[in-house]
Amino acid sequence: MADKQHRYAVTVTWTGNTGTGTSSYRGYDRAHTLSAPGMPPIAGSSDPAFRGDPACWNPEELLLASLAACHKLWYLGLCAQAGIVVTAYEDAAEGSMTEEAGGAGQFTAVTLRPRVTIVAGSDAARALALHREAHASCFIARSVNFSVTAEPTILRAETGAA
Repeated sequence: MADKQHRYAVTVTWTGNTGTGTSSYRGYDRAHTLSAPGMPPIAGSSDPAFRGDPACWNPEELLLASLAACHKLWYLGLCAQAGIVVTAYEDAAEGSMTEEAGGAGQFTAVTLRPRVTIVAGSDAARALALHREAHASCFIARSVNFSVTAEPTILRAETGAA
């Protein structure tokens, strides 16, 4: 079977011109809107450490969210195929980014911490193992050049801990 190509398109529109453009580093807002056809816009900015609006999503948070969401989508699909019934899923993901003296930087690690609730008849050991498969398949995790690890917790719906 031939490889499939998928294409994605988003528009990033800078909305932070306060009247003088980028005439000075402090003279413009970092606000922007992320949009794509048929979807609601997302208000974006830079990290508050870089003069951004803390009420808006920043690129670093969006990268972290993409990793966590991709893992979740793969995991839920694998569970459905394996007959493991998940009733709740929440991930408290965290990432570390190093900023260099000149201002550039990069993510150095992301840790996903999915907390998954399964029904009583589901196999907790298999549910735990499926996180490795999800990670190995996640498009986003496979595309980044830093460590992404998962530290999952599996709970049973009726008793609390598996």
